[in-house]
Amino acid sequence: MNIHSILNDYTEIKECSYKGEHYSVRDNGAVLRHAREGKRIRKDDNTWTFGKPNENTGYMEIGTERVHRIVAFAFLGEPPTPQHIVDHIDTNRRNNRPQNLRWLTKLENALNNPITRKKIEYLCGSIEAFVNDPSIIQEFVDDNPNYEWMRTVTPEEAKASYERLCAWAETKNNEKSLGGAIGEWIYTPYGREEKKSPFEREQHNINVTSEQIGNMISIDSHTADSLTESLTPNAMQRYWRTPTEFPLCPSEVGDRPLTTYLNNLKKGAVITKNQYATHFIDDFASCNDNRLVIITHADDGIKKFSMITITFEDGKYVHEGTTFFEEQGAQKALTLAQGLKWEGEDGIDDYC
Repeated sequence: MNIHSILNDYTEIKECSYKGEHYSVRDNGAVLRHAREGKRIRKDDNTWTFGKPNENTGYMEIGTERVHRIVAFAFLGEPPTPQHIVDHIDTNRRNNRPQNLRWLTKLENALNNPITRKKIEYLCGSIEAFVNDPSIIQEFVDDNPNYEWMRTVTPEEAKASYERLCAWAETKNNEKSLGGAIGEWIYTPYGREEKKSPFEREQHNINVTSEQIGNMISIDSHTADSLTESLTPNAMQRYWRTPTEFPLCPSEVGDRPLTTYLNNLKKGAVITKNQYATHFIDDFASCNDNRLVIITHADDGIKKFSMITITFEDGKYVHEGTTFFEEQGAQKALTLAQGLKWEGEDGIDDYC
């Protein structure tokens, strides 16, 4: 079944308001963001979509919002407390069908989801070790998690992949085999011969180890805290593993924190420094939804262009970055972040 067929395969639509936006939401995980009355129509307005995958997190997004949270608000209602997060039951971050989502606290996510629990036990040695010091998981999370196997799925594929992942979660840590990788076979139902030891074989008799599964299915960001301290006071990093300096981050917040930061920005100035690269400001803008967006370049690197998004949360400036192969990719991201229409052509970053 192609993506267009999956998009239109649904039985129910619900309406919800999320962060000041009106969405229609289908029970297959697709969303439609309604255009704002009296304002310019944005690129993704009035169009049904599963979203676009974020290269850093694997989550599907529309604009800058995560689709799974929108679906959860529409079908599950508001979270019981601000501390509750959305759990993907099968750990596939692109399967945003309502039946695959639930509200959990971070600890409940670790303890109740057998797949997440298995990954934590493998990486940390035991759940008890993780509960005593959740930060230890950061030492083991792969810097380049594999999201290749994750995609939008049909109901049948969702059921098959969940069964396979649960079967793996029931194996013992000391069970080992050789070779293999997670791929499209994860979505195929079991054959009769697979019932006894289902996760140790696949359609082409490739065996998969607990270690390989643990490495290739990334630890969910709900479990491994996505927010870390930077090398600069008042500055935090989100989905940004390398400790980084932010020379232009204000040392004093003031009454209008983002305006204070904005006043420090200047084209050509150094915006980030770490052991791998120094980035310089190419352009920047203040968005209506309380964000600053800055596009930058480094002197070297395969993906040397980036867009940094800055928000102010709980008394700290939070920085999140996305990288691009081409300057055009960063320029397009800056344009769309402001709710403007991109008039240029597509580039390599639209397909990678």
